[in-house]
Amino acid sequence: MTGRHFLALPDLTPDELTALIARAAVLKEAHRRGERATPYAGKVLAMLFEKSSTRTRASFEAAWTHLGGHTMFLSPRDIQIGRGETVEDSARVLSRMVDVLVVRTFSHERLETFAAHSAVPVINALTDRFHPCQLLADILTWVERHGDIRGRTAAFIGDGNNVCQSWMQAAQVFGFHLRVAAPSGYHPADDLQQAYAGCVQMLDDPQAAAAGADVVVTDVWASMGQEQEAAARTEAFAGYQVDQAMMTRAAPGAIFMHCLPAHRGEEVSAEVIDGPQSVVWDEAENRLHAQKALLELLLG
Repeated sequence: MTGRHFLALPDLTPDELTALIARAAVLKEAHRRGERATPYAGKVLAMLFEKSSTRTRASFEAAWTHLGGHTMFLSPRDIQIGRGETVEDSARVLSRMVDVLVVRTFSHERLETFAAHSAVPVINALTDRFHPCQLLADILTWVERHGDIRGRTAAFIGDGNNVCQSWMQAAQVFGFHLRVAAPSGYHPADDLQQAYAGCVQMLDDPQAAAAGADVVVTDVWASMGQEQEAAARTEAFAGYQVDQAMMTRAAPGAIFMHCLPAHRGEEVSAEVIDGPQSVVWDEAENRLHAQKALLELLLG
């Protein structure tokens, strides 16, 4: 399977993704029992990150270490890509030296170019378009709480960003319905709205989106690289905070998710994120287990 990449959820089949979630649950239980298998001893995972990270970097480093391998972290300051070497050349060189590459960058097209010239699997650790590894953890967390999620309803409240767009892909793959509530000008990409119209409903009213939902999800209003837009975004997203009043409109037993980092008092109230319906800490931990399962699938 050398050279198979994971740049977005549809890069794996629905059956593969379902099996991956099940495998992640098994690996999580083994981790809690203190069991360790090290099938990738002597193998190297390189992380090329052009954006800062907490959970993504820590979870991939821990996952690969648990599996017996060695990790190598590369920022643009550390390699020649930061001094003008082409993406194509960097991919050709690095993929001859390591066994898997985890790339976190801005442009999704840049990631696709990197993958096209890599001889080893490339994993999307976040681009401006998609964040598929986050969704593996999110789906694992939802399944842990609600079992079979096919036919259930999720509500994404806020910016139609990379996380939202991966939630749209997940809705089709895993067979649930997604409502997206975003203000005008902050909707997901038009091509994705068209592609996933059969399972995604676009709304302007966040209260309507949350009504009866089994899971309510949000993200920061200004992502990395958008800090200069923070004031305008705060104004645009007024009324889109996930607070306790909104959560009471959701289905009985509904859970709250956030990919983190969170800004309490902005996109979510402290009462919600620190309350009993919040599963954000399980969600964060599950990055570790889901990515172990992903690495197993890509590397065999």
